[in-house]
Amino acid sequence: MSKLPFRQISIAKEPTFMKSSITGNLDRRNWNPLPIPHRTIPEPKGQDLDFVNVANSHLIHSDWAKLNSLANGLTAFRVKHILLKIQQDYLLSLEFFNWIGTQKPTSHTLETHSMILHILTKFRKFKSAESILRKILVSGSIDLPSKLFEAILYSYRLCDSSPRVFDSLFKTFAHMKKLRNATDTFCRMKDYGFFPTVESCNAYVSSLLDLHRADVALAFYREMRHCRISPNVYTLNMVMSAYCKVGKLENAVEVLGKMESMGFSPTIVSYNTLISGHCDKGLLSSAMKFRNLMAKNGLHPNVVTFNTLIDGFCKQGKLPEANRIFSEMKAVNVAPNTVTYNTLINGYGQAGNSEMGSRLFEEMSKHRVTADILTYNGLILGLCKEGKTKKAAYLVKELDKKNFVPNASTFSALVGGQCARRNSDRAFLLYKSMIRSGYHPDEHTFKMLISSFCNNRDFDGAVEVLKEMFERHFVPDSGILSDLCLGLHRCGKEKLVELLCSEMEARRLIPQGFDMAKIICCRVEDES
Repeated sequence: MSKLPFRQISIAKEPTFMKSSITGNLDRRNWNPLPIPHRTIPEPKGQDLDFVNVANSHLIHSDWAKLNSLANGLTAFRVKHILLKIQQDYLLSLEFFNWIGTQKPTSHTLETHSMILHILTKFRKFKSAESILRKILVSGSIDLPSKLFEAILYSYRLCDSSPRVFDSLFKTFAHMKKLRNATDTFCRMKDYGFFPTVESCNAYVSSLLDLHRADVALAFYREMRHCRISPNVYTLNMVMSAYCKVGKLENAVEVLGKMESMGFSPTIVSYNTLISGHCDKGLLSSAMKFRNLMAKNGLHPNVVTFNTLIDGFCKQGKLPEANRIFSEMKAVNVAPNTVTYNTLINGYGQAGNSEMGSRLFEEMSKHRVTADILTYNGLILGLCKEGKTKKAAYLVKELDKKNFVPNASTFSALVGGQCARRNSDRAFLLYKSMIRSGYHPDEHTFKMLISSFCNNRDFDGAVEVLKEMFERHFVPDSGILSDLCLGLHRCGKEKLVELLCSEMEARRLIPQGFDMAKIICCRVEDES
């Protein structure tokens, strides 16, 4: 059997794909799928037959009081036959199905569930079908998804069903982010000649992107094309997003170019996706070209377009350019939102320009744009970068009044502020508060702390921070580690350096470029 790209990187357990899929487009006319199995159920006799007929009569006449008196006599066998009798009335079927769930849930089986799914999907009541599927699947049984597919398959012909029943199953797995099950369902559907709708495929691709599996999303798109499942503009937008996420910007641009020949017009989302992809790579001039191309094609940039560009310029420290985009945004009557202001305030905060951050905050308040914890984090960061820790502490108190909870970024900014003032002990106390509050420091926080202790020649304090890094499996910065080890050597603590190096080696945390021999050589030169 040929190995497909989708199969090779699939998150499912080795799903089986068509042999022809790799060689070209699937010709469904020449393809012989597996025959759909047909299982019948024995006809009811005697008491079973009487019960089914009486219950059916009560249902037709909506006599639920009389039906309630029959509840104790319900069995899965009887339920199945009653559903077969009333299947042309989907409302009555669903009402009866739900009634069983309250009166005698033990008489429900996978077979009775599959029958109501056939009835609902045949009448295109997909939301009701998906609701029932979700309730079945939340049980969490490992083998249930496979058994459910088989139950639906074996009752398919009995209920004269529609292929959309399998589509609903595939889409439900996708929406629930049960991607292994979705992949397996897709493969098994193909075996029997069933193909999901493009909407269900889109739900699957969307979930893959949400879970950062752009590689699988692209492989699945190729499989869609092999199976002649026609994409729509939403599919193509997600494919562009996937290419951007894996760094293949040329491929993403190529998809945009092919849209028109496929009968689609690019949307604002199409251009925003490419703008975001180029901004993420720091290719801001290219991002601006796509913004201009959008306008040429009659599409007006929206708040997402402007926010993406502003973020791209801020990340590169190009604040005048970011501010120019901000001004242009307001000039074309696109109202800045919380994200816009937060991005700029954080950008100026990173640059240590607390005054500009404060101005933006005032403008934000004036235009009644809601501030959040990220707004305050940007303001606190700007103050801390300038060493204005008292003003930053005042803003932290403001958080409590606004019912905002400090997060990891808040603490990191405060730690940086104390490090800027060379208050390494206070910075370390804030770090401890951060841990007690349940937040996780990042590499930047550790780097600031170690640098601060080393600058104060408090190498024991720096070692304590380094050990905290070890516990969290962070690889220390090579340059800072070299400074620390050199400082320890100069203090005559060679054995401590050896112990630290041994521990790093054991934990596989030695950074690239770290050369212990060079440090020893530097120490010898100093002594001579």
